Amino acid sequence: MSTPHNRAEKGQIAKTVLMPGDPLRAKFIAEHFLEGAVLVNDVRGMLGYTGSYGGRPVSVMGSGMGMPSIGIYSYELYSQYGVENIIRIGSAGSYTPKAKLFDVVLATGAYSESSYARTQSGFEGDVTRPSEELNQALRDSARRLGVPLIEGMIHSSDVFYRETGDERPLYWEKLRDEKGCLAVEMESFALFHNAARLGRRAACLLTISDSFVSPEITTAQQREKSFTQMMEVALGAEC
Repeated sequence: MSTPHNRAEKGQIAKTVLMPGDPLRAKFIAEHFLEGAVLVNDVRGMLGYTGSYGGRPVSVMGSGMGMPSIGIYSYELYSQYGVENIIRIGSAGSYTPKAKLFDVVLATGAYSESSYARTQSGFEGDVTRPSEELNQALRDSARRLGVPLIEGMIHSSDVFYRETGDERPLYWEKLRDEKGCLAVEMESFALFHNAARLGRRAACLLTISDSFVSPEITTAQQREKSFTQMMEVALGAEC
């Protein structure tokens, strides 16, 4: 069995998949955390590996950037590979001083202006939710590891370079103050929607990589290799 985007055969992908946006982050996790990791996908450079962690089978695979990309990969994993849990492990830009560089955020919902869910299945809402069961497994893992989590709504945006004229400095403050968004990323709204449609589970952990309220920013290498607390929390989730 394979798809246009995934050459893995049936049984080569675990029931739980960690999904960073960057395929090189997937490679880093496989090489540094998984036992017996085997490359199961490299179509279009979207690297996917399966191995074990703590004696449990786990896969890790990149999603690419944006909702159309994670929409394709997560839908195929759920519907054609029998995946039950996808934990997005990504980077995000903070909208608040409460979430500082390298802090770990657990999403309790994803607000978006995106048309992804409406186009996919007619869903008219602007918020999608993760699995509470999976979120609790992540909380338990974080507690065992002593990693503090900041919980709350996140903003899933279709646009990275946003031009809004005179309102440019204000749009993110509105999202923070009116929608309660802690940070911005570009994938979770679609992931949560796919999981809900297909009766599967999804969650999202994010590491703050830059900030709208501070000039701090991480490097590409740090985003690939330094978000280890988030990786360990996701790997430690018993799901």
